Amino acid sequence: MNTAHLRRTLAIATLGLAASAPGWAAKVSMESATAGAVTGLLPQSMAPIWSKAGVDVELALGQTLTKSLLKLGQGGLDTSVIPPSAYADLLAGRGPYAQMGDKGKPIAEKTRALFGFTASSYHVIVTVDSGISDWSKIKGKRVYIGPPAGAANAQITALVKRGSGYEAGKDFEGIKAPWGVSTQSFQDGQFDVHVLTGGTGSAVVTELSLARKIRLLPLPADAMPPADLGMVMGVIPKGTYKGVNDDADVPVWKTVMMFMAKKDLSDDVAYKLTKSYIESRNELAKGNALLRDLPGDDPFIGVTAPLHPGAARYYKEAGIRIPAELMPR
Repeated sequence: MNTAHLRRTLAIATLGLAASAPGWAAKVSMESATAGAVTGLLPQSMAPIWSKAGVDVELALGQTLTKSLLKLGQGGLDTSVIPPSAYADLLAGRGPYAQMGDKGKPIAEKTRALFGFTASSYHVIVTVDSGISDWSKIKGKRVYIGPPAGAANAQITALVKRGSGYEAGKDFEGIKAPWGVSTQSFQDGQFDVHVLTGGTGSAVVTELSLARKIRLLPLPADAMPPADLGMVMGVIPKGTYKGVNDDADVPVWKTVMMFMAKKDLSDDVAYKLTKSYIESRNELAKGNALLRDLPGDDPFIGVTAPLHPGAARYYKEAGIRIPAELMPR
C-alpha cells in the first residue's frame, strides 16, 4: 500500500507478530493516529522490539485519539497514544467530552500513563500561487483545523490565532476532516491552508512540494503555546524541504503525547512496554529520521496522568526520578 493511499484512508494496520514472538507473549491491543506521523511511526517501529520482549502488539492506525481514550477507560482497549489535552478534557467534562459532563472523570481515572514523547510539528502549508504570503492573508480563507472529534481542533485554532490574531468562525472558515483525507482534500482545493502534523522532514510535505510550489507560514519566534494544550516550541530548520522556506528556520509548535494504558493492564506488560521503549530510543532515531528527537525527550514530557505501577517499577530500577504528582495511585 503506498503512502498516498494511507493518507486517503483511515488505515487499520494489524501487526501480527506471533511468529517471531515468544510462545508466551502477551497480546496487547493498541491504537494511534496517522501512519506516517511520529504518533504512528513510534508504535510501528517499536512493535518488533516489543515482540522480542514478549508483548505481541495488534496496532490500529488512523484512529481519533479522543475516542481511543474512552476505549481505554472503558476497558475495550489495552494501550494507546493519547494527547494530554484529551485526558484533561475527559477529567473536566469539556471539549470533545462536554456532553458527558461529570461522567467522564471516572473513565479517565481508569487509565494510566507509561511515558511521554514529543510528537509531530504542525506545518502550516499554503501554495505559493494562493497569494497567502503571510498570516495576515488568511482572513476569509478556508483553514483545515483537524478531525471532527479530535483534540487537534483546539491546538490548531490556538496556533492560527497566535500566528494571525484571527479566530475560527469569525475571521476565517475552519474546515474539519479526518487526518487521512486532509492532504488529498487540500490538493483538491477544498481548503486554502493545510495545518498538517508531521515529523521534521515529513515525506507528505516533500510530496506536496514536488506537486506544487508551497510555503510554510512561520510562527513568531516568541509564540509560546498555551500550557494546557500539550504543545512545546520547536523549529523546522531551513533546507529541510528543498525549495520550501530555504532562507530561514521556521518556528513551529510541536505536539507532546502520552503513551497510556488501561488501569488494569498487567504490571508485567506495562513494565516491558516502558523499558523496551526507553532503552530503544537511540535505535529508533537511527532507523528513521522522523524519530530523531526521541532520545532527547524527558520520559515524562507531556505526562499529566498518574503512572502505571509497571512503568513506575522500571523508572525506579533505572534510577529515573519520578515527579511526585505522577506517582501511581
